[in-house]
Amino acid sequence: MTTIRNLVGVSFETMTQAFNDAFSDYNIPANYPVEYLTGLVTRRGYRPDLAVGAFEGDRLVGFVFNCLDGDEAYNSGTGVVISHRRLGIARQLMEHSIRTLPAKRYILEVIETNHRAAALYRDLGFVEARKFQCWTYITPEKTRITEIANANLDEIASWCDMDLSWQNRIASIRRSREPYVVLGNEDGAAILFTSNGDVPLLAVKRSARRKGLGSRLLGAAATRANVPLRIMNIDDRSTDITAFLEKNGAKKTVRQLEMAFRK
Repeated sequence: MTTIRNLVGVSFETMTQAFNDAFSDYNIPANYPVEYLTGLVTRRGYRPDLAVGAFEGDRLVGFVFNCLDGDEAYNSGTGVVISHRRLGIARQLMEHSIRTLPAKRYILEVIETNHRAAALYRDLGFVEARKFQCWTYITPEKTRITEIANANLDEIASWCDMDLSWQNRIASIRRSREPYVVLGNEDGAAILFTSNGDVPLLAVKRSARRKGLGSRLLGAAATRANVPLRIMNIDDRSTDITAFLEKNGAKKTVRQLEMAFRK
């Protein structure tokens, strides 16, 4: 018999253990340290009072890591441990979230090939908002660009042509516990999380495009990180960005569906 309740008082150690179990048989198995999961959900606006867990005794066997920003909520991860699947736990957790979240819009992302999860979300009333591409990049040569101190993140975001996904928004970047750097100049910039190579934002002013600055920023970020870059959630409709990444030798990894529920 499982009990559904919020995650107030549940440690990140307990959450990480359940998360790694729930995603241990995925194409890219999860084996996250506690610090990584803590940083990930904190950046996205994690609210333990709004997050939901399924418990068997004291054991966390299912979860939805809900986040909140204004009148929008975000699902930063839904999972059920392997031993408790096919019992309807994910549906119960999601129904509880939809019923209790104080938000007009509830957003999540699901890997396109995860048909079972996507079907559940559609059945609950979520509709596809857009498709996202995820990329990785390794620089073929060392590139260096000056780091910007006290960068105006809102101005950098204003140079973008697409609406940023939840995890790439400026609000998410500011919430992060992980250190980040901003590389560039007055015409363009890249925001880089040096610990894992995440690049939530790379943008160039329209007046400065087609001059190679974007490529130099991409190379400089990879040089500074010294690990393969992760470029997540590029809108499928942003063909100019896709062409830019392909031209520079980036490799597409997976596609995700952004889905949303409106109350």
